[in-house]
Amino acid sequence: MRDLLDRIGAIPVSLLASLRSPAGKRARLSILIYHRVLDKPDLLTEDLCDTIFFETQIRFLSAYFNVLPLPEAIQRLKEGTLPSKAACITFDDGYADNAENALPILQKLGVPATFFIATGFVNGGMMWNDKIIELVRIAPGNTLNLDAIGLGRHTIDSLEKRRQTLTFLIQELKYRTLEERHVLIEQLFQLIPATLPDNLMMTADQIRQLHRAGMEIGDHTVSHPILARTDDETVYAEIVDGKTKLEDIIQAPVRFFAYPNGKPRQDYLAKHVAMLREIGFEAAFATAWGAACCDSDLYQMPRFTPWDTDRTRFILRMVHNMFRAPDTVSEQ
Repeated sequence: MRDLLDRIGAIPVSLLASLRSPAGKRARLSILIYHRVLDKPDLLTEDLCDTIFFETQIRFLSAYFNVLPLPEAIQRLKEGTLPSKAACITFDDGYADNAENALPILQKLGVPATFFIATGFVNGGMMWNDKIIELVRIAPGNTLNLDAIGLGRHTIDSLEKRRQTLTFLIQELKYRTLEERHVLIEQLFQLIPATLPDNLMMTADQIRQLHRAGMEIGDHTVSHPILARTDDETVYAEIVDGKTKLEDIIQAPVRFFAYPNGKPRQDYLAKHVAMLREIGFEAAFATAWGAACCDSDLYQMPRFTPWDTDRTRFILRMVHNMFRAPDTVSEQ
């Protein structure tokens, strides 16, 4: 593999980026996902996307790809007029560092992006997984005893052991119902009392700041439930209420939706695709790898993130993903 990458590294990156990348009706649209852009890497979560990492990637992307605003890209995909190497940038969840750290970089480089925001955490809220992260980060001692709430006993005497414990807890809670998850997190707080930050997620003013800067604002539900594990009435309310609140904040239509977690069949189902069509969104976005083409389902658009800061590897991964068939659910 190393020999292969060394040989690929000898190929000019402009050529790599142009390989099998036609324009027009045969064009492919690559859509990247980001979540946070940190001041510095987080060793506990192994989230390496800090400002240096992000700016490096966006410089590569804007140098070798045609980065478009999402509404223009969707329209041109439908019309068959996409340019070669078309790409879009999206963010999920609504972290404050998107406005504080990512926006200045995007503006400096003249690059557009879309921000999918879960409205239940705006103005001082905190997503459940971030609560777990902070609890594991501050848990005292070398052992985390969660036997009392059925989550076992965990050794946390090293950074790696804390990472393993964090991964276990996230996976254990991710596919619980909203109510079950809430109860377990409350029980965790009783075992590990903690004061959590209240500035992790965007404020309404930051959402308006992004909108005024020309960035697109999209719906990501209210409380980020796994749609496939949630009853239809609640799902509908989560989607519509999120859309309505964002439209109240920015005083403009919210046209696009991103599925929470976003894996086809595991996180959303065919009935949710139909629901989004009925509500009137113009497109919806999953987290299946691959690139969109002219016959892609606009309500199951693929997205991915190439986690590389080496220029050749970044371009290579983009090119590889460009011709990967995305996974979807069938509405039949």
